[in-house]
Amino acid sequence: METAPAARRRMAVSLESVPRLARGAKLRLDETRGRWVLLVPERVMAPDDIAVEVLQLCDGEKSVAAMIKILAAKYAAPPERIGADVIEMLQDLADSGFLIEGRKQP
Repeated sequence: METAPAARRRMAVSLESVPRLARGAKLRLDETRGRWVLLVPERVMAPDDIAVEVLQLCDGEKSVAAMIKILAAKYAAPPERIGADVIEMLQDLADSGFLIEGRKQP
């Protein structure tokens, strides 16, 4: 069986994943509108405030588990309560090709 080329493989998001924005995807502050936008090829997406917080943590260095811990501390919420939502959001972005795996932690 032939495997898919790397560009076509989608990241399976788990607590150990280390996501980063894919090539061509950029999170930018649209100063005209006063809000963050996710620029992706041929599209502009307007993530909500929580999604922006998550996307800003997608630096290719932090694991999803670390990101959840940071968000749980910031919002005084149990990690298990927000973890599933964070993973689901990241998986949706990965399935769309906007997130890829960054460096794996040693």
